Amino acid sequence: MKISIVIPCHNEEDTVAEVIERVKNVKLGCASEILVVDDGSTDNSRKVIEGIEGVRLIVHENKRGKGATIKTAMRHATGDVIVVQDADLEYFPENLPRIIAPIKENKAKIVYGSRFLGSIKGMSIRHRIGNIILTLTTCLLYFVRITDVMTGHKAFVAEVLQDVELQARGFGFEVEFTGKILGKGYKIYEVPILYEYRQKGQAKISWRDGFKTLFWLIKSRFKLFT
Repeated sequence: MKISIVIPCHNEEDTVAEVIERVKNVKLGCASEILVVDDGSTDNSRKVIEGIEGVRLIVHENKRGKGATIKTAMRHATGDVIVVQDADLEYFPENLPRIIAPIKENKAKIVYGSRFLGSIKGMSIRHRIGNIILTLTTCLLYFVRITDVMTGHKAFVAEVLQDVELQARGFGFEVEFTGKILGKGYKIYEVPILYEYRQKGQAKISWRDGFKTLFWLIKSRFKLFT
């Protein structure tokens, strides 16, 4: 088994190097590769990444959004399993072995690292409520029980996306991916993770993104405009 660790990055010069080094130090027990997709950064993120060995850097000259970075990474990844690791240090790289374990043990094809089953530090009430609303809406629309639809820590076997066509370019990726894999009959396995609200840089998700994400969730459920 080979793991492709995908790191979307947009203006994360203060944290991306530490994220990559911590990912390198994690013991996964199998072959792995690290792919960083720089999504049109206007700071020094790209230069920082270029100076780190053992990393495949893929560049978007202009910002396209998180969904687009994942789709780009999928075209270049060579692993049997894809793991998403954000570049802002909110999600600890040390969570990765726990996230991929159910896949290695043939218990699941898709694993979400749940902040709400684990430990959350520093998340605002506004973001917490937004996450809960989107997760509860997902449960109601798809008749499933999950706790954290918007988690940035996801792992899945690469073959899953062969059946799934993704359109969302921004944060809508999280719920579009969830909606479409549930629609295909896949089950989501959750594990608890540690999470700490970012200490450096600026949060990139706003209330507007919340409404856009809700739209993508409903669109995926009812296949609107397709």
